[in-house]
Amino acid sequence: MAKKGMKIAESKGRLGVLMPGMGAVATTFIAGVEAIRRQLALPIGSLTQMGTIRLGKRTEARRPRVRDFVPLAGLENLEFGGWDLFHDDAYEAAVKAGVLEARHLDPIQDFLKGIKPMPAVFEQRFVKNLKGENIKRGKTKMDLAEQLMEDIRNFRKASGVDRLVMVWCGSTEAFLLPGTVHETLAAFEKGLRSNHPDIAPSMIYAYAALKSRVPYANGAPNLTVDAPALLELAGKLRVPVCGKDFKTGQTLLKTIIAPGLKARQLGLHGWFSTNILGNRDGEVLDDPESFRTKEESKLSVLEYILQPELYPELYKNFYHKVRINYYPPRGDNKEGWDNLDIFGWLGYPMQIKIDFLCRDSILAAPIVLDLVLFLDLAQRAPEMARRGIQEWLSFYFKSPMHAPGLYPEHDLFIQLMKLKNTLRHLRGEEMITHLGLEYYD
Repeated sequence: MAKKGMKIAESKGRLGVLMPGMGAVATTFIAGVEAIRRQLALPIGSLTQMGTIRLGKRTEARRPRVRDFVPLAGLENLEFGGWDLFHDDAYEAAVKAGVLEARHLDPIQDFLKGIKPMPAVFEQRFVKNLKGENIKRGKTKMDLAEQLMEDIRNFRKASGVDRLVMVWCGSTEAFLLPGTVHETLAAFEKGLRSNHPDIAPSMIYAYAALKSRVPYANGAPNLTVDAPALLELAGKLRVPVCGKDFKTGQTLLKTIIAPGLKARQLGLHGWFSTNILGNRDGEVLDDPESFRTKEESKLSVLEYILQPELYPELYKNFYHKVRINYYPPRGDNKEGWDNLDIFGWLGYPMQIKIDFLCRDSILAAPIVLDLVLFLDLAQRAPEMARRGIQEWLSFYFKSPMHAPGLYPEHDLFIQLMKLKNTLRHLRGEEMITHLGLEYYD
């Protein structure tokens, strides 16, 4: 039986989108939304804009668009802002990124030129291969956090937005393990005031967002809003958070293919993955410490999907190797090669080979859009906001955040079911179990 849905405030007024990092992903997202608003393109890849959701029995034929089923902000109500290490406006940054062609950028050039980045929080130790020129100065990291909060207030006032969401679209930071400074909010704030070396710029952005009651999504594999101190703050102020590391390219395919192998009980001896890419992300990942952060995110996927502890005959000791190589001529058009050594009936070996010529920012842009709209929805639903971590948004991430004591769910199809069942729950509709026995009574 369907029940009464959760209380959700209306989507009134304008929604601001703030992005630390105004490079390839952010400008592809912004330009894409504006092109869609002008009916120059379609929102391909966006579940919120193009996806449908089944309600009730198959015989009822109720399949509304997601955007018509839950009260999401309209694209016409989005306003954009952000921070970057470079002075380029959104048009200049988009041209330099080389993702979108002139036929998409030229008609909206004036709009993009009006979006100029605010000075960024930057520390060379965490992104060694970039040099910041448009950066903030402060005596302490708390000073920098307060400057970001001032930026948020000024953007809210100048743009006239009613609500805000922040999405990290910046570079992957150097690998960092959680330490004592990340354990509690009190320790973290003390660390901000004392310039603790293990507080990265992304954490300062997350802290500023949460203190401003702005939902935060982490699009990179950095230790950020998943630090216990920031989760404590999110819970205290009832602000939705999610992350981490946008699920694009090679890892997207792994979360599609690995569940299929497991479903058919096909074994795996090894999975070798290598990539070439030449954008700013590739340049950053050419540093071993930044690569280690990304590697940790990419390697964990297969272990959790295949569950070798439950299927030792099939997956125990499978070999998994990931490589990322910076190759400037390729730009944003990443190429990922995968070799899978699998085995089937009676142990006979087989192979799968994949060559995925993908466009990272083209795959990431609709993820940013969906996260913006869904995080805003969660903030307007008190029962969702108070939970902090929005695990139902795992669908969009390589390393999904989750409650302590749980393992992350990486299977793309389970993630999609969780997302859509959450939307059904919000609106008081029955969960879809796919049992279907009633059709044969």
